[in-house]
Amino acid sequence: MANNADETVRHTRPEDENLGISANLAYGLQHVLTMYGGIVAVPLILGQAAGLSSSDVGLLITASLFAGGLATILQTIGLPFFGSRLPLVQGVSFSGVATMIAISGSGGIESVLGAVMAASLIGLLITPVFSRITRFFPPLVTGIVITTIGLTLMPVAARWAMGGNSAAPDFGSPANIQLAATTLVIVLLLSKLGSASISRLSILIALFIGTVIAYFAGMTDFTKVAEGPLFSLPTVFHFGYPTFEIAAVISMFIVIMVTLVETSADILAVGEIIETKVDSRRLGDGLRADMLSSLIAPVFGSFTQSAFAQNVGLVAVTGVKSRYVVATGGMFLVALGLLPVMGRVVAAVPSAVLGGAGIVLFGTVAASGIRTLSKVDYNNNMNLVIVATSIGFGMIPIASPGFYEHFPAWVATIFHSGISSAALMAISLNLIFNHLTVGNSDQQSVFVAGTERTLRYQDIARLHDGDYFLNGKLYDAKGIEVPVIASEAH
Repeated sequence: MANNADETVRHTRPEDENLGISANLAYGLQHVLTMYGGIVAVPLILGQAAGLSSSDVGLLITASLFAGGLATILQTIGLPFFGSRLPLVQGVSFSGVATMIAISGSGGIESVLGAVMAASLIGLLITPVFSRITRFFPPLVTGIVITTIGLTLMPVAARWAMGGNSAAPDFGSPANIQLAATTLVIVLLLSKLGSASISRLSILIALFIGTVIAYFAGMTDFTKVAEGPLFSLPTVFHFGYPTFEIAAVISMFIVIMVTLVETSADILAVGEIIETKVDSRRLGDGLRADMLSSLIAPVFGSFTQSAFAQNVGLVAVTGVKSRYVVATGGMFLVALGLLPVMGRVVAAVPSAVLGGAGIVLFGTVAASGIRTLSKVDYNNNMNLVIVATSIGFGMIPIASPGFYEHFPAWVATIFHSGISSAALMAISLNLIFNHLTVGNSDQQSVFVAGTERTLRYQDIARLHDGDYFLNGKLYDAKGIEVPVIASEAH
C-alpha cells in the first residue's frame, strides 16, 4: 500500500507530466534553440584561444552538444543517486572559460581536459556536503538568486539583439535591433492572441518567423548548411589523453565550486518556479549528475557541465513543467552532436532573433524571483537589507565586468559571475542575520525602519496626534493598525 501511495504522489508532481511525442518534440526543440548559442560559445572561444584548427574547433562544438545532451538526459530522467528529475537543460558551463584559457596557454588542451576530469571527481565526492544546505535556501535566498539570474542574463539578450558578434561590422546596427524588436513583438502577439498551445510555443514560432524574415532581408545564410559531413560519431580522446597538473586541477576546482553553487541555485530556482519540492536528497542527486557529466565530458572532448539559466527562464515563461520535454531537448542535443548538419541549421538562426526572444525569457526569470521575494516577511528584520545587498553585489560584475581584474585569479573566478556572487552573499547574510542571532540588535535597521511605522512599549509616549487603542491594538488617525513590538522581540 505504501509503495502505491508513493507512486501516486510521484505521478502528481508537475514535472512528471508527459505531454506526448509531438508536444515533447516541439517544446524540446524550443529549449535547444534557446540555449544553442550559449552551448557553442565556450568551445568556440576556447578552441580559438588554444589555437586549434577550424576542423578541431568544430569537433569541440559537436562534442559539447553531444555531452550536453547526455547530461540533460541524465539530469531529467535520472539514475539511482544521479539526476534531480527536474526540467533542467545541461550544457558547457561558461564560468570556467577564463580559467580553461589560462590552463590551455601553459599545458594545452590536454591539460584542460585533465583538470576538468580531476576537479569534477573531487566535486562528485563533496556533493553530500552541498546537498545538506537546502535549509539555508528559504524564499529569501532563492528569490534573490532567481531575480539575479534574470538580471545577469539581460546583457546576453542585449548582445544577441545587437548581432551577437561584437567584432562584426553590423554589430549594433538598426537592422539587427529592428529584427530583435520584431521577434519580441511576435512573441507578445502570439502570447496574447493565440490559443494556449500557441502561447506556449510562442518562443519557437517567433524564432521561426524571425528567421524567415531575416532570410528574405538577407540577414542570414543557409548556404553553409550543406557543407561538411551529415553524420559523425564523437571521437574518444581525439585531442590526446588528458594530462594532470596540480596547479591546473586546483584552479579548475575553484570553478567546480562555483558550478556547484550555480547549479544548486538553478535546481532550487526551477523547483520554486514549477512549485515542486526540492529536498536535500534531490539536490544531491542533481549535483551528482552535474559532476558525473563533467567527469565524463572530457572523454568526448567537452568540458564542465551545468544547468542553463536561460532554459529556467523558458520554463517560467511557457509554464511547461514536464521534465520529459527537456529530456527530448537532450535527445536533440545528442542528435546535433551526431548530425553536424542539424547543428548547422540551428546555427543559421540569427543572434538578433534570439535576442528578441531572450528579453522575454530572461525578464520572466527576474519577475519570477520578484514574485518569490514578495512572500518574504520584511517586518522588523534585516531581510530587506539582505535582498538589497545581495542583488547589488550580484550586479557588480554585470555593471562593471572588469571590477575584479586586479584581484587574485581565484577571486575573479568566484565573483565574476553575478549569480554566484549574489548566491554567496545571500547565503552568508541570511546565516549572519537570521541564523546566528547572537549579537543582533533589538532595533530595526535604519534602512528598514522607513518601510513601515512600528512602536515599542517604551515609545508609547511618542504617539502621534489621533492615535488610539481599540481592543488591545494601536491605530493611527486614519484607522491603520500600527504594530506594537515588545522590547525583548528581535
